[in-house]
Amino acid sequence: MAQHDYINKTPKKKGQKKQQPKTQKPFPKVLAAFAMLLIGGFAYGLWFIKEHADPAKVQQAQTPAEPTAVVENKKELPRPPPFIDDMKKAKVEAEVKVIKSRGPFQMQCGSFRTYEQAEKRKARIAFAGLLSEIRRTEGSNGVWYRVRLGPYDKKRDAESDKNRLQRIKIVDCGIWGWT
Repeated sequence: MAQHDYINKTPKKKGQKKQQPKTQKPFPKVLAAFAMLLIGGFAYGLWFIKEHADPAKVQQAQTPAEPTAVVENKKELPRPPPFIDDMKKAKVEAEVKVIKSRGPFQMQCGSFRTYEQAEKRKARIAFAGLLSEIRRTEGSNGVWYRVRLGPYDKKRDAESDKNRLQRIKIVDCGIWGWT
């Protein structure tokens, strides 16, 4: 990079500006001639149409025509196929299967060592608009506090609530049969 000597440079005076000579662009003669040619051609075209118009057609265009009634041609519909009548008379017999419900379902959304942690999870679930309960269970590895929701008659209802909780970032819920 070249070095500049800024020390010996004298600053510009306030009122002094570098003036550039004003240069006028030459008049575009070709463009002006082309524009005049276009305007003249347009004017000649209008004059030619006016002078060579058919007087009968001009008179016809100036008088409004009476509206004529539009006649619609109604087409006849094709006759319906014969199986339509058969369908109206037919009876459908179907065997209805009753799906056996697997029983009520529950959803567990956490298992904690302390009751305070379980209460925090229960509060977050309550903000989603769902009711939950905390159950204390004792096992071989100590006391656990489980946060549960339910019972649900259908698994679809439990899945709906699980999706609702996933939207507020509670993702560790499991669904299984009621015990």
